[in-house]
Amino acid sequence: MLIDTHAHLDSLDDLPGTLARARENGIGRIIAISSDLASSRDTVSISEKYENVFAAVGIHPHAAKTADSGVLKEIETLAGAGKVVAVGETGLDYHYLNSEKDAQINSFAAHIGIAYRVGLPIVIHARDADLDLIGILKTEKVSERTGVIHCFTGNYETARKYLDLGFYISFSGIATFKKSEEIRDAAKKIPGDRLLIETDSPYLAPVPLRGKTNEPAYVKYVAETIADTRGVSPEEIAEVTTENAERLFRFER
Repeated sequence: MLIDTHAHLDSLDDLPGTLARARENGIGRIIAISSDLASSRDTVSISEKYENVFAAVGIHPHAAKTADSGVLKEIETLAGAGKVVAVGETGLDYHYLNSEKDAQINSFAAHIGIAYRVGLPIVIHARDADLDLIGILKTEKVSERTGVIHCFTGNYETARKYLDLGFYISFSGIATFKKSEEIRDAAKKIPGDRLLIETDSPYLAPVPLRGKTNEPAYVKYVAETIADTRGVSPEEIAEVTTENAERLFRFER
């Protein structure tokens, strides 16, 4: 069994077909990720409709400017739903700055507080902002709650800093791209008990499907690339990443 730990199911067309193909390809569970308040509501509804779908609720850093007190209050309420297993995705994105840095930092800190109060791990988006992110995580003592750095695109030295704070590292289809040697090097070196895989559907379709709409069934290509990089079988990566996801998100076998 494989677990896709990060998919934006609310952004995919033909959800029943998508989930059927996931099952056919051995994807046992999917974590549906939210990007804003409307998405969080939709994601919780999707998780309640489909047995093997679970939810994470939160405001993406792109939408951080919308994270006022009322929105954050509802996110915290949604986080108490029965199939919500994480808070996120949240974090910092200084590449596009769709929301100002201060708004992103404030939203991120608020999400950390929500995760702490509801007792859930946190799903973190990091782009061109590792220095500030790591500083905030240290200040907020997030290692006491832990979480995952999703769609990791840095080098091993950056990964090590997150690992030292107790975080898991998740790799997406980017790890399959020809020019992603540095990312694969990180995937090779991090401890097996901190490794996760994802699609980030509908984005970032892996080789050999680049240019197509990504979906959870394709997480197997990420698993195969990570297995080849680490010199182990795809079955071993499936077992390890499934165990890690079960531990972090508190799934029962």
